[in-house]
Formats: sequence, C-alpha cells, structure tokens
Amino acid sequence: MRRIYELLSGKVLENLYGQGQITVFIRPEEAERRYLIDEMTIDEHTLYSALDPDELARLEIESNHAAIILKCPRATTQDIVNQFEICSIGMFIFKDQLIIVADHDIPVFDGGKHFLKCQSLKDVAIKSIYKTTSLFLTQLRSINRQAADIESKLQGAIKNEQLMHLFELEKVLVYYVNAIHSNSIMLDKLRNNIVKLGFTVEQGELLEDVSVENSQCAKQAEIYSSILAGLMDARVSIISNNLNIIMKTLTLITLGIMVPTFVVSAFSMNVHLPFGMDESPLSFWIITSLAFASVFLLVILKKKNKW
Repeated sequence: MRRIYELLSGKVLENLYGQGQITVFIRPEEAERRYLIDEMTIDEHTLYSALDPDELARLEIESNHAAIILKCPRATTQDIVNQFEICSIGMFIFKDQLIIVADHDIPVFDGGKHFLKCQSLKDVAIKSIYKTTSLFLTQLRSINRQAADIESKLQGAIKNEQLMHLFELEKVLVYYVNAIHSNSIMLDKLRNNIVKLGFTVEQGELLEDVSVENSQCAKQAEIYSSILAGLMDARVSIISNNLNIIMKTLTLITLGIMVPTFVVSAFSMNVHLPFGMDESPLSFWIITSLAFASVFLLVILKKKNKW
C-alpha cells in the first residue's frame, strides 16, 4: 500500500492525487520493492531491514540518500505480549524526496502537532523520530497502568494468572528498553553526521531536543522495568501467603467438624454409657452438649493462640 504526502505551508498533508514529496509504503508488494531497489537505488539489505521487526536501529549514508532504520511501538488489541509489539521503520532521505517504509500501518503523521512548521523534508524526518519517541512514552504509560491494575488484583489472588501477566509485561519492557536504546545509538550517529548530511543549525538543535527526549524515555522504561522486576518476588510471596491463609482456614474448619464428630461417634458405638446413662432421657442432650463444648474449646484455643 502506498500513500503520498506533500509538504505544504509548513504542514504535512496527504495528497490523494498521487503527487507529493513524501511517499509511505506499508507492506510493499514485490513490484513496489523492485521499484525502490532498482529505480530509487535503495540497498536491498537496508530495505528488508526496514521490514524486519528484529532489526536494530541504525544510520547508513549512501551517495544520493541517507537511510535511517528506526524502532517504533505498535499497539494491537491482542494479548499482553502481542499488544505491545515493536516494529521497524525505514526512512530514506533524498534531496527532494522522503520515502518511508514499514511492515505495519504506523501512525507517523497522525496528530499533526509534531509536524507543524516543517520547512524541509529533513524537518519531517527528524519530527518523525520525535513522534516515535512520543509513541514509546504513551505505550510506557499504558504498560504502567496495566501493571498497577494487575497489582491491585494480586492482593487477594491465589492463582498464577495475574502473576503471568506481570511476567509478560516485564518481558515487553525489556524489549522496549532495548528498542529505545537502539534508537539512542542511531540518534547519536545522526548528530555526529549533521554536517555531512547537510542539516542546518536549527535542525541540529531540533535533533538535540529529540535525543534528550529519547534519553528521558529510555530512563523511564528502565525505571518501570526495574520496579517491575524488583517487586516480582514480593508478588510471588503475596500469592503464596494468600494460599497459606486459605489452607489454614480450611484446616480450622476441618478441625471444627472433626472434633464434635469424634465425640458423637465415640458415644454412638455399641457400648454401655458411663454412670448408668443407657436408659436416661438426658443422654442425648449430654452427648450433644459435649460436642458443642468441644467446639467452644476449639474456638477458645484459636483466639488464645492466634491461629
């Protein structure tokens, strides 16, 4: 799928007539890939790297363009592991054209505040990186909210389901930390080559702001990951303690049933009752009173020993 955008009056607008300086390829077909490789002289390995979710972020400078491989979060509506996926984006900056390639539909140009006052295609490329960092921050906040919800459910939990969800979130955060750090390395290389790439002073300052924002995003991801990992043992102990409380309660209930049952059973055997009570009309009530007395004694022992 191909989308065309144009840079008009400092804004990035979609052009439905197929004319514009910015072209976005989503899941490019074979013919589109051949066009990018043969006509636009994009390196085949670099192009396929932009479609590989496991590829690391990097910068490559070619004779007629600069290639940027960028990591980007991709939110879905599936289970937790697949809900926060990470994909790769390829940005190819030519002199008069910007080509963006991705394997998934990405909201790069959604929410236009990031793309106001764009004077050149390089501005669009830098602000696309900035938008990606903002997407990471949004996803991190969502992960933190989910972790808080799961923690509240863990207070009375005895099953491993909620704990497994936390393990899955912790795994997601590890991938996020790795992806954001990968973007940081790419940004450092981009800043070191601003002269070679022909960036202006203003673009260099904007790139510096994006780098700072990405560093803060990386620190936030590391904090969330450390907190989640550090408290995992405590959450395991909570579930174990909840299970112990239930087992203790069941044991007390069992004792409460067994003791009076033993008293009644002992006097229900085919033996003579003591004190000549075989024919006494009070024998039933005396045995019943002994059964209740045993329960009462058990309750006193429970309170005294704080079982």
